[in-house]
Amino acid sequence: MDEKEEDLGPFDPSIPAEGPSAPPAGWLDDVHGYESHKGGEEDSPLYPPPPAYNPQPELDRNTSVPNVRVPTVSEDVARGALLKFVESKWRYSSKPARNLTFKELKPITVYRYRLETYTETRTSGWKFEPYNGQMVDGPQFGMSPAPWDIPMALPRTFTDKVEKIRVPHSSSVKTCHMCSGCGRTLCVSCHGRGQKRCISCHGKGHRMQHGNHRGSSGSTRCSSCHGRGRKRCISCHGQGFKTCSVCHGCKNLLHFIQLTVTWKNNVEDFIPDRQPDFPDKKFEKVTGDPFFVDNSVLVYPIQGFPDQEICDVSRRMINEHLQRFTSTNRILQQRQTIELVPLTHAHYTYSGKDYSFFVYGVENEVFAAKYPSACSIL
Repeated sequence: MDEKEEDLGPFDPSIPAEGPSAPPAGWLDDVHGYESHKGGEEDSPLYPPPPAYNPQPELDRNTSVPNVRVPTVSEDVARGALLKFVESKWRYSSKPARNLTFKELKPITVYRYRLETYTETRTSGWKFEPYNGQMVDGPQFGMSPAPWDIPMALPRTFTDKVEKIRVPHSSSVKTCHMCSGCGRTLCVSCHGRGQKRCISCHGKGHRMQHGNHRGSSGSTRCSSCHGRGRKRCISCHGQGFKTCSVCHGCKNLLHFIQLTVTWKNNVEDFIPDRQPDFPDKKFEKVTGDPFFVDNSVLVYPIQGFPDQEICDVSRRMINEHLQRFTSTNRILQQRQTIELVPLTHAHYTYSGKDYSFFVYGVENEVFAAKYPSACSIL
């Protein structure tokens, strides 16, 4: 032990050190239907029971897709879109966009297939709050309902939402596991002594002072601790303890099971990669024309569409979503959509050289890998 340790004073043995941040295993009673929770802070998944009936895709539904006409853009629209694009690039001159000569505006057929699977997930876990005499909705009022029997108001379909509620009749009052019901815990900074050794003089109360150029030296009283060798602990303000950070001095905690219900729209898109000069990621930020929308509890793969790759992707995605979501989630609705995303390849000449750019999306965005002028001075 350090020679100055005894100068820091004794600590109060009645004040407990901090306990675990979460209740230890076995601290809380089991609640029927929620036995997987042992007091930890992490929520546990609650697998949905098998449905009263197994919904099946409706085989007699018309999943054939009508033929559509590829949209085209005029020269005025293409020029206007390019001018808007150039204005967003401070290094580009608008002169080429105003004076270019179009050679060809080539519309390209681009389909985007989208599958949406709207799911409901339920998880639960033990939570607690300081007990101040509030009502305790415990098992004396009845048995807690099963996790998937608790009614919840459904949000608008295909919109994400999270709601948290207390499971009825799951509450109980327990002694605080952090402070063992004391309401306060030992200050870990000063180990309950209320004071700490002065770091300026290392607890000696004085500091060595170097003298003049002749080499004389001596000691002087430490100005930081005023010669005491110790200072008041600023963490606990000299008390040696702190109010319990878990129960806030209430000594008891109200424990309850919190049910978390998550509605999520799981969306997956696919666009065939057939334009090597156009980056497909550009399609993510634009919209198309949804000429085919199929909505049901479970949708059936697309059939008879002219683009066979779309049919194949529809079947693959639907099967993957069923495998991914049926065990841990409850599927509430599915929707599959085919959009025609406008894409036009504009070829033009300027100053005797050939260039091109793409106009894409209903928004008429522009992608240009090359532009005639990168000069900021017109």
